[in-house]
Amino acid sequence: NKSAVDMTITIEEGLIDTFESALPFKLTKPQRKVMQEIIEDINKSRVVSRMIHGEVGSGKTVVAVFALWLFSRMGYQAAFLGPTEILAEQHYLNWQEFFLQHDIPVSLLLGQLPEKEKRKIREDIKNGNIKVLIGTHALLTENLEFKNLKMAVVDEQHKFGVRQREMLKEKGEDVHYIVMSATPIPRSVALTFY
Repeated sequence: NKSAVDMTITIEEGLIDTFESALPFKLTKPQRKVMQEIIEDINKSRVVSRMIHGEVGSGKTVVAVFALWLFSRMGYQAAFLGPTEILAEQHYLNWQEFFLQHDIPVSLLLGQLPEKEKRKIREDIKNGNIKVLIGTHALLTENLEFKNLKMAVVDEQHKFGVRQREMLKEKGEDVHYIVMSATPIPRSVALTFY
């Protein structure tokens, strides 16, 4: 998607190195390449619209976290939509400390949370107190309003319908968008086929 965005953002050099320095591991060349492409899209005022495809464990999530981090540090909100509560919770637990170390308020929104807790999260999202929101289908509810959503990441995008994925993008203006998809395991493909 090459459509232009009404956003004059220029991302400074060395941001990938800054991101990597906060990680307990080194980035791979393919991860750095995709991160650089995301930065180039933004610098050219393009809406980021990408699919990150790779095997389970290939490191797609760290690229997604880079995108969430990138926009939240610029003052925007970012959302990560996971297919199951277990996966969403896992991502939250794995990355919560990383975001908090960068003074980026992060929260987890699941359908099973008590209504009082959900109401507090909805308020914090609406007034911009939460910069990164990780969750499940609960992110798609109509009563969830973002103050300035700019980046949406959808994990295992095949588990969501086209309309569901669009609903998340419609919660902001000119929302940048990344979908992630794991390479099908040959045995699973064979089982499906036969």
